[in-house]
Amino acid sequence: MSKSSTNLGNLISYSKGGITSKVLVSGAKTNVTLFCMAKGTELSEHTSTKEAVILVLEGKGTFKLGTRSILMFSGVFIHMNPNEVHALKVRENTSFLLYLTG
Repeated sequence: MSKSSTNLGNLISYSKGGITSKVLVSGAKTNVTLFCMAKGTELSEHTSTKEAVILVLEGKGTFKLGTRSILMFSGVFIHMNPNEVHALKVRENTSFLLYLTG
């Protein structure tokens, strides 16, 4: 995306039973991606070599970070250090921004 501003509400869309992502910023040190997860979908445990921040825009789910379970709902902010094991499962259509740095 080459715009310097956008209305995220216009970009949120869900595919039945799936996960969609849209890269909003792709730079040398920063990446921002909008994720839209359909009700009942999940991402299995994985890690990232980069520091990350998640900002939940809408929906509900559970984010597992190490041994902690974090409830996901609008406005929740989650910080992850590099190489932290994490996973998530959503109970309803859920969208969030993923910021990767480093």
